Parts: sequence; structure tokens; C-alpha cells
Amino acid sequence: MKLPRDLSGTQLIQLLCKDFDYRRVNQEGIHVILETSDPRQHRISIPDHAPLRIGTLNAILRAIARAKGLEKEDILRHL
Repeated sequence: MKLPRDLSGTQLIQLLCKDFDYRRVNQEGIHVILETSDPRQHRISIPDHAPLRIGTLNAILRAIARAKGLEKEDILRHL
């Protein structure tokens, strides 16, 4: 499945909070810190850029998939 080329950081943050139980805990400059404790503690920084660069988006999705025990494609289906 191809990565979306026009996804903004704000859209990704909303998706993670709504569908994957992340919550916004802090913001430092343009980076928003999200945190979850399901199934284990995980924190991730999301840049609030529009659009997100493909390499950045790929790295974020891989980290979330690893923390949640999912495949990256499972997350992409929600986009």
C-alpha cells in the first residue's frame, strides 16, 4: 500500500488520537508529543508540517506499528 503524499501532521495526530488511543501530552515548537499506554508505554513526536515528508511518515508509522503490535498496512487502511 502506498503512503499518502498529502497527509499533514495535524491529520495524522487526529487519526492517532481517535483510532489508536494516543493522547496529546505536550508540544515543543512544531513537534507534538503523543503518548499511549496500550498495550505498553510509548511516546512519539509528530512534526506539525503540511505535508509530512514520506520518509518521516514512514518512520512514524513503523514505530507506531511496532509499539501497537500491528502491521504498517493496518494503520494505512485508517488514513
